Formats: sequence, C-alpha cells, structure tokens
Amino acid sequence: MQEVTATWLQSIEALKDVPADQLQWMIDQSRHYVLQAGDLLFQTGDPIKGTHILITGSIRVHQRKEELARFGAKSITGYLPFSRGKVAQVIGEALEETQVMTLPIEKARELISTHYELTQALVHFMTTRVREFTSLQLQNEKMLALGKLSAGLAHELNNPASAVVRGAVTLKKHLQLEPESFKKIISIRMDEADVDIVNNKMFEVLRQPEKPKLSLMERSEKEDELADWLDEHAVENSAELAENFVEFGFTTGHLNEFKAHIPSPYISPIFNWINANLVTEKMVTDIEEASNRIATLVKSVKTFTHMDQARDKQLTDIHTGIENTLAIMQHKLRKGNISVVLDFNTGLPQIKALVGELNQVWTNLIDNAVDAMEGVPEGKLEIRTEPDNACVKVIITDNGPGIPPENTHRIFEPFFTTKEIGKGTGLGLDIVSQIIRQHHGNIKVQSQPGRTQFFVSLPING
Repeated sequence: MQEVTATWLQSIEALKDVPADQLQWMIDQSRHYVLQAGDLLFQTGDPIKGTHILITGSIRVHQRKEELARFGAKSITGYLPFSRGKVAQVIGEALEETQVMTLPIEKARELISTHYELTQALVHFMTTRVREFTSLQLQNEKMLALGKLSAGLAHELNNPASAVVRGAVTLKKHLQLEPESFKKIISIRMDEADVDIVNNKMFEVLRQPEKPKLSLMERSEKEDELADWLDEHAVENSAELAENFVEFGFTTGHLNEFKAHIPSPYISPIFNWINANLVTEKMVTDIEEASNRIATLVKSVKTFTHMDQARDKQLTDIHTGIENTLAIMQHKLRKGNISVVLDFNTGLPQIKALVGELNQVWTNLIDNAVDAMEGVPEGKLEIRTEPDNACVKVIITDNGPGIPPENTHRIFEPFFTTKEIGKGTGLGLDIVSQIIRQHHGNIKVQSQPGRTQFFVSLPING
C-alpha cells in the first residue's frame, strides 16, 4: 500500500495549505483499506460512511448503469463538512485495485470544532465540487435533451426537404413537356380583349382565398360533372383536367365563362394550357410550403437554443419558447398520437429570463408528459398560461397514469427516476427545479390517475 503522510496529503490541491498536524490527525482517525476491481465504495440508498480520499486506483460513479463521473488518485468524495446528504444517491465502483482512506462520519463534529483549516479546505472543496457538478449536470442534460430532439427534428426536416427535391424534379419534367403545348397555343387566333379576359379569369380563380373542402364523394361528383362538360366540348385529357380543376375550385360556371371568350376550335388547347398553369402553380406551392416548413423549423431551433444571444436575462414572451419547443417535438407528439390543446393568455406581459434555460424547462416537462402518456390510446397534452400576482403561471397537464403518491415528493430529487434504464438519468426535473429557482420562481405538481399537472410560476421581473 502507498504510505500516506501529511506531506503526501498536501500534494492534493484542495489540502495544500492545511497544517500538517491537522492532516496527521485525519490520517490517524481514518480507516485505510484496499478495494478490488468491482468492489463498491458506496451504493444507492446506503448511509454515507465518511470522507473518502483515493490514494491510488480509480472508481466509476454511475446510476442505473449510466456513468456520471470517474475519480482517480488524490480525489476526495463522500461526506464533506456541513453537507446535508445522509444517504448515497449513486454507486461508486472500483475500476481497479484502489487504495482508500476514509475519515468516518462520526468524526465530523470533532473535525469541525477543533480543526478549522482542514474544515475550511473541505468546505471550499465542496462548494467547488457542487459548482462543477451542477455545470456538468446542465451540460449532460442539454446533450440528453438534444439527443431526444435530434431524431425527431431530422425526421421533421427530412419530409419537407424531400418534398422540395421531389417537387423540383417533377416541375423540371413538367416544363420540358411545355414546348408541345406551346405549338398549339401559338397557332391560336384570338382578340386581345378575349385573351386578357381568359387570362384574368384564370388568375381570379387561382387567387380564391380558400380552396373548396370536399368529401371524397363530393369531389368525385364534381370531377364527373366537369369531365362530362369537357368531353362534350371535345377537350383532350378531360379526366386529368377535371381532377385539377376541382382541386382549384373551378366549376362548370367558370368553364362556361371561359368558353364565352374562346373560339370553338381553340377550346381544347386553351383549357389544356390553363391546366398546365394549374399544375405549375400546384408544384410551386408545394415547394414553397415545404421550404417555409424548413425555414420555420430552423427558426424554431435557433430561437429554442437562443443562438447568437447574450447569456443574461432578456425580456421574452413565454409563449414563444413553448411554441418553439412544441414545433421541435412535433415528430414525438405525432408518433405518440398525442393531441395538443393550447390555452394561452396572450395578454400576459413579457418576463425577464434566460431564454435558453427556460426552453430546457419546457423541453423536460413536455418530454416527461409525452413519455407518461405512452400506451394511452388518446393522449392529451394541455398547456395553459395565466397571471399569478406578480408572476406568470404555466400549467402543463397530461392524461397519463399519474405519479404514485409515494413518489410525488421525490420526483425533484437528483438521480430519482421511474423510467426504464436508458430512458432517463433522474436529472431532468432536478435541473428544471434549479433553473426555476434561478429565476426566483417555483414549481409544484399535482397528480392522480388520468391527470398530472405541473404548475410553473415565474416572476415577471425575475
């Protein structure tokens, strides 16, 4: 075993300024032992036994088989002065032969009352460890949230991107066929006034504010009606024309208005020319809608992550963050067959907040609600906002099976989770709670089978 002396302990950064006599006291009062690979230094639920200093070797800290950290030689872990923890929340497992020195927790009172510099050094180490661990928690949870969102976001982006490519290819093929139609059109002889009327009438129908919403039977009847009219006037491709005309809201009344200004020999080429314009319009509209969908998603992601923005609190509309979170999570919501009901009080004032962190709150709460509704035939997610004195309140409700009463008071504890291994770290709600406290707000939960509600109150001038 490695000989442990006061000089050796002073080689640990946290203990370098502690007087040698106090370190010698610690050595004399400690238990010295060796763990073999696979042995546990501590495990979830066990009482914390004392302050551990690793002399040689290393341990892996994990929870539900998910690694959280690794500690090597000269690391300090376990109980630290004034810590409120009484039981271990994680597992510490030796990765190799590891020499440990443990100051029993029973010596804590004597440590604090008679060894000021040693206590001060350990307290300082504790605050540093808490700060570093909190930062690591936040980073890990952000990466976990990003992982949860990335697959769905990729799917959401892939659909409109594929639609743009598909539409562009189809449009290109369609335009390559136009020279044949052009030959027929260029031979037409019509008065300039009639040409203007036909052209204006076509765009008048195209610009109708709303296209007709028809049932399958109604659509079929209207297509048959238009096809009969087109056949009666010897118009080529009558079936295709009828289908497209119905989609754009053409009626036999429109066709008769066109006919009144078209010489009989030219009815077929002109109606086919109109159809070609409809097809082009439809393709361009599809490409435009898909492109807008991509732009909306990219904007949602940028706003969600709050890229290019300062790291201080800013005035923000709370609804924007919730809507962007829902936009990014659309794939998971659809996959779970979950309907979303929004009841926003749009008269609420903007609040001062760290926008990126706040979006992490909505992500965790909504993601947990969606997971809770897994297997529910008709999942329903309700999000309501309302005033709450000098705060704004957000209420997120799901109709999942609920949280068992014995777990309700534990859900905000770090590392506590009821999810399967690999589905959760137990850090999400702890971080939600930290972020809300950082904003001087509060979060509460009420749950019963079929109705779980999280209430988040955030001060307007937080």
